[in-house]
Amino acid sequence: MHKIIKIALIGTSSIIAIAAGGLYLALSLSLPTLDKNITSDSVKHKVSLERDRLGTAIVHADDRQDAAYGLGYAHGQDRFFQMDLLRRNSAGELAEIFGAKALDLDKRRRFHQLRKRAESIVAKLDAEHLAVLTTYAQGVNDALAAQTLSSFEYIVTGAEPKPWLPADSLLVIYSMYLDLQGNTIKRDLALTQIQTLFGSDMVNFLTQPSQYQAPLDGSQLALTPVPTPVLANNLLAQAKTLEIAEPRDIGSNNWAVTGELTESGNAMLSDDMHLSFAVPIIWYRAQLNYQQGGKKRQVTGVSLPGAPAIVVGSNGDVAWGFTNAYIDTADWVAIDEQTPIYFENEIIALPDSEVAYAIEVSPYGPVREVAGQRYALSWVAHTDYAVDMQLIELDSVATVEQGIEVAKTMGIPVQNMLLVDSMGSAAWRPTGAYPSRTNPSDVAMKTEDFQSVNWLQDQHELPQVINPKSNRLWTGNSRVVSVDDHKLLGDGGYALGARSTQIRDRLLETEHFSVQDFYKLQLDNEARFLVPWQQLLLKQLSTQPERFAEDIEYLKSWQACACSDSVGYTLVRHFRTQVIDSTFAPLETELAQYELSLSPIKRYLEPGIWQLINTQEPSWLPRDTQSWSGHLLQMYLNAKEASLAKYSNNNEMADLAWGTVNQLKIQHPFSKQIPALSKLLDMPVVEGFGDSFMPAVQGASFGASQRFIVQPGDEANAIMTIPGGQSGHPLSDFYRSGFDDYVGQQSTPLLPGAIVHRLQILPTD
Repeated sequence: MHKIIKIALIGTSSIIAIAAGGLYLALSLSLPTLDKNITSDSVKHKVSLERDRLGTAIVHADDRQDAAYGLGYAHGQDRFFQMDLLRRNSAGELAEIFGAKALDLDKRRRFHQLRKRAESIVAKLDAEHLAVLTTYAQGVNDALAAQTLSSFEYIVTGAEPKPWLPADSLLVIYSMYLDLQGNTIKRDLALTQIQTLFGSDMVNFLTQPSQYQAPLDGSQLALTPVPTPVLANNLLAQAKTLEIAEPRDIGSNNWAVTGELTESGNAMLSDDMHLSFAVPIIWYRAQLNYQQGGKKRQVTGVSLPGAPAIVVGSNGDVAWGFTNAYIDTADWVAIDEQTPIYFENEIIALPDSEVAYAIEVSPYGPVREVAGQRYALSWVAHTDYAVDMQLIELDSVATVEQGIEVAKTMGIPVQNMLLVDSMGSAAWRPTGAYPSRTNPSDVAMKTEDFQSVNWLQDQHELPQVINPKSNRLWTGNSRVVSVDDHKLLGDGGYALGARSTQIRDRLLETEHFSVQDFYKLQLDNEARFLVPWQQLLLKQLSTQPERFAEDIEYLKSWQACACSDSVGYTLVRHFRTQVIDSTFAPLETELAQYELSLSPIKRYLEPGIWQLINTQEPSWLPRDTQSWSGHLLQMYLNAKEASLAKYSNNNEMADLAWGTVNQLKIQHPFSKQIPALSKLLDMPVVEGFGDSFMPAVQGASFGASQRFIVQPGDEANAIMTIPGGQSGHPLSDFYRSGFDDYVGQQSTPLLPGAIVHRLQILPTD
């Protein structure tokens, strides 16, 4: 789910100067105080902020508002720079810290004018939610004020932390919109340009349904044969084999079973959200304890620094988790000279100056030009119902039915929400902002087809399933809804479905589940999806058995899994990528001229590439290639050569073990630009485990950002494993806490352990 910056360029001279002045001393002085009694006029009653061995923030307060203060104080102590980047990322304010190198990114963000939208929405929030946001912000700012020195990131960059505002919490949610729905926007624009360049037949060919379908109702999109488009010779002549970037935002799994399938009779939930990894990791462990209506509330899970809510967790009665839904939340509208246009000026601050940036705006949204045609973007993130604080209402729900009611009005990027309760029920529903329009489109629409009135209204009546006959629910970013609902909700960039089908099939293999059964499924790295590719490659190499004897042996012993010691898996995986990138190079080359790419639809290309291989369509063969057999063999040789050049010093195939090729490297943004800081700032590098298209998703810096398994009412046996620590400070005891459990595939408890630090906040009066 997460790229905040790629542009943290810090001058070497500044590092040397800081080191000369006593870097270690400065870092030590910037550590927050975790054991102390303080006073604040922002709390009504005493607030206790405790930490356990992992650094979990355990907040005790008399009400939800004071609990928000305590969580804000914890976030401010441990994660303020991360929070600052999140709000700056969505607002387009990174250049103020990082200078001109961040200017282009800031301009792309200002296109959406999200700070203006956040400030408008926060002014309209209901009084209770606004009070929570305001008190949370006060907690953050009080933690900042208590620091002897700013955190090390500000020392290194020379920037000054700015106070946290209530609107900044909404900007944090907007940052998730950019991560989770950014490819939806790029997808539709790429398909529009493909239609312009190659026609509708090409669009249909590229987006045809695959065999990997796992909707909850079992309905299937028809696999109707699609004609194979013929490529013109001039396209082949101009084609360059460009890497089609793998879309990194397709992840997240969750599934649930009702109490009928557990020993306790409580329903059980599994949730692992797949996002880009960085240091610190995006999630922050927390537990909120407070009173509400005379009842004790205890909510445990992970929070997103910058927001006063438990994002994924359990309140003892109900537990919840999310995967990105990928229903269609954006429309591009082709506009003409008759469309009224005006300009809005944005001022982008630099460290020592500022830049004016003009945004062209139409009644349909901000405008972008591609190949002489102007398109306006209507995106749900631009609406007044895009963000709110309704998520905190999950603290107090007692049944999945109550959770469903909260889900109907939640302002977050639209998600597949699974809920389970202590009485044995399980439910699924899309939750989040979704427009009421009924004509989603894969390509830009005409102005007369745009449903402007419906875009102004949030769609509350979305499909849902409670206690299905199978007693099982699952989602994995592919289509969950029925075929009929799919026509109304559209496709915002669904995952291929291989992961979802594997999860569904695993769930149907068993009639009784324990927590460890769920954990085993989270770690399932069987390569069912790649079996046809392994068989295809083996067939090609077997035509020259002597030449490829070693290769064939590795392929036969590949174990059909993304296992750390499997060389054969690497060969198959890279062969598939090379075949797709090379075969679709003519289209990628054309799109690149318009700063577009096939990347947002790369996961759709599986049916098309197999159609080309099976029909051996000659017009798609690269120049000077006589046959598809020859093409496939050359692609394997190219992939092998590139892999050996990158991963082996001695040209030894044994060096291509998947665990080495797909090492897990979780880095701090600064160390990517200054490698000398890697030992201080980064997590240890470990052998890779898992890949795409299987439940155990993992790349070099991408994968399960948490592994969560719980039965409400039995939180003592629940699991919450996270690939990184609580604190963003490299000298903190909690900087890497929990990482070893994650890479060792251990079951880190959800509930906090013994208290090791306690900070008490007393009201001033």
